[in-house]
Amino acid sequence: LKMFWFYLPLHLLTVACLCHSIKAPTTRSQQSLKTDLFNFYHSLILADGKETTIHLLKDIPKRYYFVLEEGRALTPFAITVTPCDVPIEWSILAYKASASLLGKAAPGDHDTQEVSKSQKSPSMVSTIFNYKGNSVETYMGMSSHSALYMLEFLSTERDTHITVYLSTDTTSGHLYPELPMDPRIDVTGTGHTTVTLTWKHSPSVLQHPENIQYCLLVNEKHNYKSLCAAETAIRSSGMKLPPTLALSLSPYLLEPQQVMILSNSELSIINRVSSGEVRQICMGTKNTYTVPNLSPSTQYYFDVFVVNLLTNASAAYTGTFARTLEEPEPKMMELKDGKGIQVVLDGKKKKFYSLQYQARHKKIQFTFQLCHGQVRVHVTKNGKTVALENISGLRYFSLKGKLLDTYVVQLRSTEQSNSSVKVQVSPHFHKPLFPLLPESLKIKSFSKLRTCNSVTIAWLGTQEESKYCVYKKRIEEDQVWTELQSVDRCSGPESRHKSEKVLCKYFFDVNVQRAVTTETIKGLDAGTLYLFDVYLFGPSGIPVRYHSKVVKTRKKC
Repeated sequence: LKMFWFYLPLHLLTVACLCHSIKAPTTRSQQSLKTDLFNFYHSLILADGKETTIHLLKDIPKRYYFVLEEGRALTPFAITVTPCDVPIEWSILAYKASASLLGKAAPGDHDTQEVSKSQKSPSMVSTIFNYKGNSVETYMGMSSHSALYMLEFLSTERDTHITVYLSTDTTSGHLYPELPMDPRIDVTGTGHTTVTLTWKHSPSVLQHPENIQYCLLVNEKHNYKSLCAAETAIRSSGMKLPPTLALSLSPYLLEPQQVMILSNSELSIINRVSSGEVRQICMGTKNTYTVPNLSPSTQYYFDVFVVNLLTNASAAYTGTFARTLEEPEPKMMELKDGKGIQVVLDGKKKKFYSLQYQARHKKIQFTFQLCHGQVRVHVTKNGKTVALENISGLRYFSLKGKLLDTYVVQLRSTEQSNSSVKVQVSPHFHKPLFPLLPESLKIKSFSKLRTCNSVTIAWLGTQEESKYCVYKKRIEEDQVWTELQSVDRCSGPESRHKSEKVLCKYFFDVNVQRAVTTETIKGLDAGTLYLFDVYLFGPSGIPVRYHSKVVKTRKKC
C-alpha cells in the first residue's frame, strides 16, 4: 500500500463522477456498483503483509478493500483466509475503472479499452473468486494497476472470527510455513496406550530450522483444519486458552484445567474440557512422535501444525485418526473355599480386578470387607449379573445355583485414590467367617471422665461371647487426619506394635440393649492425643476393627 495516498484522490474522483454520471441506473447491477463504490470510503483497508483478525456477526457481511501498487501492468498477490470456527462464505470482487474516467488507458488492458469505447458503463465489477466452507483457502492472482479489490465475508451460522493475510511481496519468505507435496500424517504403530505418528518434513523446516517447529494436537472428538479452529473449540468448552499453543515457549499462567509438562525439549499442555482431554505437544523439528499415556480401546484424532515461531502463523497437515488396542483381559485369580484375598485397586486407572470361583456346592456365600476407600462390586453367575452395588464396611451375598456354576467377581475403586477390599467365599452358612457384629462399630469417649493421665471409652457388644482387644497410639496434632484416612480396616492386631496393646477381654449379654462395655485406660501423658482401636474376634479368629477414636487427655487437673 505504498501508493495508497496517491490512489485515494483518484478514487474519490471516481466516486464523484459515478454519482453524477449514473443519474438513472438502468439495471440493478449498476445501482449495486454505485452503492458498493461509495461504501468503500466507509469500510476498512486490508493491510499488506500482515495477518488481520476479523470478527464476523451472524448474517451481517463485512467488507475489506485493498489497492495495489502502481507502476507495473500486472502485480501478483495472494490472499489466505482461515476460518476459526464455523464455515463462512467469502468472495473477491474486482472493480476496474474505465480509461476515460482515469484519464489514460493502461497499456494492454483490453477490458478497460473496450468499456471506454462502448461507453456502456464508466467502470466494471466482477467476482473473481468465491468460497464457502471452513478450510484454510488461498487465492493467488495477478492484479491490474487500475483495479480496486473488495473482500466480502459472511457467517450464516453464528458469530465467529477469521484471519486474513494479503501479500504482494513474492520475493521474501512466506508468513505461513510451507507444507510438503504430501501433507498426510501416517500412523506407523498403535499400542494399548500409545500411537506412533510420522509425517514428511516441511520445506520451511529444512530452510529455517531455528524459526520453525512442529506441534501436535490430540483429542477424542474430531480433526481440526487450523490451529485457530482448535483454540476456538477449546475456548467454547468453557476454559481460557493461552496464546496460540504457547508455541514460543514463553512463560505464562495456566488455568486450573491445564497441565503443562516440559521434558526432553518437548512442551506438552493438557487442557481438561467437557469432551475429554485436548493435548498440545510441541516437539521441535522431529517429524516422528509416539504419543504416550493414551487410554486403551479409544479413538483419537491427531493434527500436526508446522509453526513459524517469529510470527505465530501456522499451516495444518491433513489430520488423521487411530484407535488404541483393547487392553488384554487380566488373568483371573481363582478363589478357594474359606480363603480370603485382599485386593488393592488403582483409583486413577479405574481398572477392574477380576476373581473367579467354580462352585462345589449349590449354596455359597461371598463376603466383602472394605479395607480402605470405596469399592464397587459386580458378581456374575455364568455371565449373568447376580449382585451389583457399592459396598461399605462388611457385606454378605448368599447365592444359590448348581454345582460347577462359574462365578466372576469384578472389583473397581470408585475414588481417585486407591481402595482395597478383602474377599472370601464359603459354602458353610452355619459357620460364618466373620463374627456377629453389633449395631454400630463406633467407639465413644466420655469427656467428663477424662483426666490428665486416663480416658474412659465404651463400645457395643453382641449376644455372642467374643474377644475384644484394645490398642492405643500416641499421635501429634498434625497427624490426626492422616492417621484416620490411612486406616486399613482389614488389618488385625498383628500389624500393631506390641507396646500399643492395652488389654483383651471377653464379654456378651443376651439382652442386646445391655451389651455395652467400658474401659478406663490409665498411665497416659497429660495434654496428649491418643488414637484408640478396638478389635472384635469371632469363632473363626478373623478380626473386625471398630472405627478409630482420637481422644486428648486433660492438660491440667
